[in-house]
Amino acid sequence: MARVALVTGGTRGIGEAISRGLKEAGFTVAATYGGNDEAANKFKEETGIHVFKWDVGDFDACKAGIAKVEADLGPVDVLVNNAGITRDGTLHRMTPENWRAVISTNLDSLFNMTRNVIEGMRDRNYGRIISISSINGQKGQFGQANYSAAKAGVFGFTKAVAQESAAKGITVNAIAPGYIGTEMVRAVPEEVLNTKILPLIPVGRLGEPEEIARCVVFLAGEDAGFITGATLTANGGQYMA
Repeated sequence: MARVALVTGGTRGIGEAISRGLKEAGFTVAATYGGNDEAANKFKEETGIHVFKWDVGDFDACKAGIAKVEADLGPVDVLVNNAGITRDGTLHRMTPENWRAVISTNLDSLFNMTRNVIEGMRDRNYGRIISISSINGQKGQFGQANYSAAKAGVFGFTKAVAQESAAKGITVNAIAPGYIGTEMVRAVPEEVLNTKILPLIPVGRLGEPEEIARCVVFLAGEDAGFITGATLTANGGQYMA
């Protein structure tokens, strides 16, 4: 029987590529989304992947949503914490609302989601928890104190939970992408992309969402059982941690 993989923010961008990649690798995939019903329904029609809507920043919503996923598909063996938002602005202009929104979706969600699958994984002596951080959680980024703080928090969470879970057959890892050619990044003016972004990337190009998906598929598989508490950096050499 195929293992169940749950991907938050799994219907668009990097999350969509991850969901597709896991399905191609033989997993039964559930993808969550927060608000774009049109995009989620289109994704479901194109892929046949199950979609579920809830706010990953809400603990009770995560608890109910995961219970629904497990009732429909079976126990969650692989959790990919991918959901994320940005609310950019320099700190002296940042509102408390924009700070809290980013911390809630990008960091609180790790607790909300992982807490609601970890007991089942421990009972079954198996699990894969993979969280998507960012290059900006490693190096910081102008105008992103909220985002950088949240994504840096992913690393500490990953290392702590990896230590707690290793003896129970659960691996816990992070992936830190650099600039990836999602719809959002490709909307950047070409001049800015060519003069401000690409020159910083030694390989000379943007990454592709599918390249991050392949990292997830590897860490989710049986061959990665000896890797835990690690961060897989995928940024084309832009920042070498």
